[in-house]
Amino acid sequence: MNVLDLLLWGVLPYVTLVILVGGTVWRYRYDQFGWTTRSSQLYESRILRIASPVFHIGILVVLVGHIVGLLIPKTWTQAMGVSQEMYHVMALGLGSVAGVATLGGLALMIYRRRRTGPVFMATTKNDKVMYLVLVSAIVLGLATTLISVTEGEAGGDYRETVSPWFRSLFILQPDIGAMAAAPLSFHLHVLVGLLLFMLWPFTRLVHAFTAPVHYLFRPYIVYRSRGAGRRSSASPRRGWSPVGTPDRERR
Repeated sequence: MNVLDLLLWGVLPYVTLVILVGGTVWRYRYDQFGWTTRSSQLYESRILRIASPVFHIGILVVLVGHIVGLLIPKTWTQAMGVSQEMYHVMALGLGSVAGVATLGGLALMIYRRRRTGPVFMATTKNDKVMYLVLVSAIVLGLATTLISVTEGEAGGDYRETVSPWFRSLFILQPDIGAMAAAPLSFHLHVLVGLLLFMLWPFTRLVHAFTAPVHYLFRPYIVYRSRGAGRRSSASPRRGWSPVGTPDRERR
C-alpha cells in the first residue's frame, strides 16, 4: 500500500463526507432562500418539458443501479439464482439505457440553458462547474459499464473491487487494497463521483435533499367562485385530510 492509495481510498472518502454534510448544514442555516433549483420554466418550457423528466427518471434508475451494485454482495445475487452472465446482461441493458437517458436529458437542459438568454444569464459559475463534473461522471459511468461487460475479466469486476471497498467505508475499515486493484476507469469514475458530492451542497443539486415528496399526499385545493357566499342545501362533499401541509383556501 502506497501513500497515494491511502490518501485517495482511505482518507478522501471521509473528507468528502465531511464536506457534504458540513456544507449541507451550512447551506441550510445561512442560505435557505437560495436552497432552490431557481426554476426557469417561466422563460422556456417546451424543451424543459421533455428534458427534465428524462433526466430525473434516468438518474433515479442509475441511483438504484449503483445501490444494488455497491451494497449487495455478489454472493447474495448468486444465492438468489442470478448468474454472473445474467447480472452483466442486466447491468449492460438497464444501466446503458438509464445512462444514455440521463445524459440525453442533461444535454437538452444544457442546450436550453445556453440558447435561452434569460436562463443563461441566471447561470452561475457553480452551475457551470457542476454541469461539467456531472457530465464527466455520467460519461465515465457509461464507459466503465461498457468496458467491464465487453472485456470480461480484463475489464475488471467492480463487485470484487469497488463494492467491497465501498461497503468497508461504513465500518471505518476501508479496504484500500481492493480499490487499488480496480482498473483505471473505475478509479476515474469514483474520483469524479467524490468531486461531485463535494460540490453538491454548493450548487442547485442541493434541492434533491428536500424533494417535495409530501406534495403527492397533500389535499386538493378548494376554489370558490365570487358567489360562494350563498349557501347550498346539499351537504358538503368530504375531501382528503391534510397531510404535511395546512388546509388552504383560495378565494
